[in-house]
Amino acid sequence: MKINQAFTILQQAGGIRAARIITENVKNLPALKVWIMARKLRRGVPVAKIIGQKWFYGLKFFTNKHTLDPRPDTETLVYAVIADCTNNNPRNILDLGTGTGCIICSLIKNIPNSCGLAIDISSSALRVARKNIKALGLCDKIQTIRGSFNNQKLTKQKFDIIVSNPPYIAHNDNRVNDGAMHDPKLALYADKNGLAAYEAIATNAKDWLNNNGKLYLEIGINQGKDIQNIFKKNNWNFVCSHNDLSGIERVLVFDLVAK
Repeated sequence: MKINQAFTILQQAGGIRAARIITENVKNLPALKVWIMARKLRRGVPVAKIIGQKWFYGLKFFTNKHTLDPRPDTETLVYAVIADCTNNNPRNILDLGTGTGCIICSLIKNIPNSCGLAIDISSSALRVARKNIKALGLCDKIQTIRGSFNNQKLTKQKFDIIVSNPPYIAHNDNRVNDGAMHDPKLALYADKNGLAAYEAIATNAKDWLNNNGKLYLEIGINQGKDIQNIFKKNNWNFVCSHNDLSGIERVLVFDLVAK
């Protein structure tokens, strides 16, 4: 099928932006493949899931049905960490619930002398993360293990930086858009009105952070105060918050209360 024909079909199914991204990134466009992609667009499947890739913080990441697609909101988390790393001191980074690995890969690429550990409970997600780590040439800097931040014995290492974009959507929240319907539920939803993962991290991450380290968390809309209270009860100190490009509080930063 000619590129202009494919573009027209895809535009009618998902709009001009979707058609442009697909035709610019998919080399082979036989008619059957185009019609299948058009059908997926009509069903609300995100373009990233259709072409299997998404750009994040200037880097290209492979993504599939087993991982969240990297989102611009999460770049706020990466920016907050990088902005605090003003010197070339070596930094060891822990990524809790790594998914595609987009957070830790972006950090390691942009913070000199850094290395890290990426953890996810999903073996399928870890396969995606490992693929991205390899593609970005970071195999010597990032290790991966399967595990849960509910497990206090997850790791014996200590880290200078801990980052996480945990599941934070309440099970009864009806604000989830069509695109998120195609993301893994394990990475989206959490018990206790979306706060269960934060309670686990607040309880366990104290054993994984160096005394002078910081913890950076992506949060959902209007969750800031509840999450601050959770961490305060667990003897964490609130440092600051960061808003995303829409002006929504998106990242909370904590450190350990001095003993």
